[in-house]
Amino acid sequence: MKILHFADLHLGVENYGRIDPQTGLSSRLGDFLSAFDEVVAYALSEKIDLVLFCGDAYKSREPSQTHQREFARRIWRLASSGTPIFLLIGNHDLPNAIGRATTMEIFHTLEIENVTVATRPGTYRIETKNGILQVVALPWARRSALLSREETKNLTLDEVNERLERILTERLMAEVEALDRSLPAILAAHVFVHGARTGSERGMIMGHDYVLLQSNVANPAFDYVALGHIHKSQVLTENPPVVYPGSLERIDFSEEEDEKGFYVVEIGQKRQVSFEFHPVKARPFLTIKVNIGAQEPEPTEAVLKAIARHEVKDAIVRVQVAIPERLEGLFGEGEVRKALKDAHFIAAIARDVARERRPRMPGFSAEGTTPLEALEVYLNSKSISQERIKVLLEYGERLIGESEAE
Repeated sequence: MKILHFADLHLGVENYGRIDPQTGLSSRLGDFLSAFDEVVAYALSEKIDLVLFCGDAYKSREPSQTHQREFARRIWRLASSGTPIFLLIGNHDLPNAIGRATTMEIFHTLEIENVTVATRPGTYRIETKNGILQVVALPWARRSALLSREETKNLTLDEVNERLERILTERLMAEVEALDRSLPAILAAHVFVHGARTGSERGMIMGHDYVLLQSNVANPAFDYVALGHIHKSQVLTENPPVVYPGSLERIDFSEEEDEKGFYVVEIGQKRQVSFEFHPVKARPFLTIKVNIGAQEPEPTEAVLKAIARHEVKDAIVRVQVAIPERLEGLFGEGEVRKALKDAHFIAAIARDVARERRPRMPGFSAEGTTPLEALEVYLNSKSISQERIKVLLEYGERLIGESEAE
């Protein structure tokens, strides 16, 4: 049995994009959809038994009609081919108010064949061409759905989360107890598991996360634990495998070094499990750092040489230049932008200017010093002849006198 596991699509993230003149849509929407297309194409070509999506289809809880249309097109392509799809609700898929539909509820309402939507914790038996798979679903939990106002009265947010974590853990244990041990079983959860390394999702979190312990999700009753919510791909444990595939596309520069993709899981007849990460062609993010030395005669040229050492074509690029104050005026940002013309988007050309500390003239104190005396001290500190100093002081005295007379 082959399962494709992906999560955190986040359609609607359009930072660092531009409008595509052919479609009128953000080029970044195209990036995210292209990654999704790779998932669909792989599932169809490799005859995957189940496509498992572990939450957060969109960036917004109320996505645009365009984003919903593009998501539905790809789900329909899978479903109409006979490939079962399991859609788990993530925190970004929940509406802002109780009573409103989730972003994926339409698939359940229309009873689209081969599509299962998990909005509540529970166990689902999925028929695949290679047998039945038990999926224990743990979608993102709304506090209001599990805790009454009376229960949370006078509790701090941390105390509410502790109670919520206990309820979810108890519910998970109950589902484990009810599993048919003769059939393969996986856990699909959109949750923060303790010990996970975070990525860009920290800036997208809606509220304060509750956290489940690894020991509670890594139950030996599961052949595989499929997670969503954390954007950095990682394997927390291997027996059983507890896996975050990460987001399908890079969202910001915190993910510059992260590989993006999905996992393919194989469960054999004797319940042996293997899993492998498959990268997608995510949009590259690139940071170019240049440190301009104090003796650098051509600061712009130094930056251009640094750019030439990188592949900037089709990348989202930022340039960070550390430059001494006295060379700042020689830096040509226009030339740098020309050198980046093949980049997909220039996120920033930032200058970190090292301000020069001007030492005080020895023996000089401003207190009790007249403007003319201060001028004389200053001129004597420079390489100026005494004859020239005398002339400048005369002019200075005249200007000071005229200023005081006004």
